[in-house]
Amino acid sequence: MSNALPPLHEGHAPITLQQLFREALYAFEEWDSEVTEPIVTFEGRIFPLSVVFEAMRECTDIVPNNIVSAVTERLTKPWEGEGPLDTMTFSTAARVMGVLVRKRLLAVNNGINVAVLAAEAQTTETSDR
Repeated sequence: MSNALPPLHEGHAPITLQQLFREALYAFEEWDSEVTEPIVTFEGRIFPLSVVFEAMRECTDIVPNNIVSAVTERLTKPWEGEGPLDTMTFSTAARVMGVLVRKRLLAVNNGINVAVLAAEAQTTETSDR
């Protein structure tokens, strides 16, 4: 699937990608027992949460405190970084959230990621035009 999200620049994410990460985090918080992975939209395109989190895996920007709290609340073990909590990077947060999405998908629908399949179909449909 081609990635239509803005790229990182030397490890830094544009503010639009940081805002999309926040939207994805909120969508994860509201994810109940639905079979499909929640989605967010960016510039008229639909993206599953896992795609947004994957796009931020190499981001070295520091996560704002409210996002740190939202991520660490979901951990089963206390957060133990090399520094204080306020130095969590988007990379760390994205990796944690990516694992949580995969765990939820495995629990809900035996690992079939319906949202990713739908996004891939959208990409294929767009490229066929």
